[in-house]
Amino acid sequence: MKTDKIIYWIATGLISALMLLSAGMYFTNTEEVKSIFIRLDYPPYLVTPLAIAKVLAIVAIVTRRSNTLKEWAYVGLLIDFTLAFFAHYQAQDGGHTLAAFAIVTLLISYLFEKRI
Repeated sequence: MKTDKIIYWIATGLISALMLLSAGMYFTNTEEVKSIFIRLDYPPYLVTPLAIAKVLAIVAIVTRRSNTLKEWAYVGLLIDFTLAFFAHYQAQDGGHTLAAFAIVTLLISYLFEKRI
């Protein structure tokens, strides 16, 4: 049981750090991120709402107050990571490896959250 909690918090901490750094970059380097979104064939107006959604998802997962909200946060991040994986893979810019890492880490967080 203690090992499960440690694994959960490590995975959740990694995902939280990744999402907060990502959202921070979206807020501080908005124009640069918009140009990346355009290159990946995503509309640039998604940058700010996506940054807000990432922060809210991490809050929902870490606080664990609402089970439904937490589940939707996991689903939203999984969709985000999956779309990022395929967009970077198609662009052949190497960004898909970080997205794959995020998917695996998110799944570890989710599965071990169920065990504790």
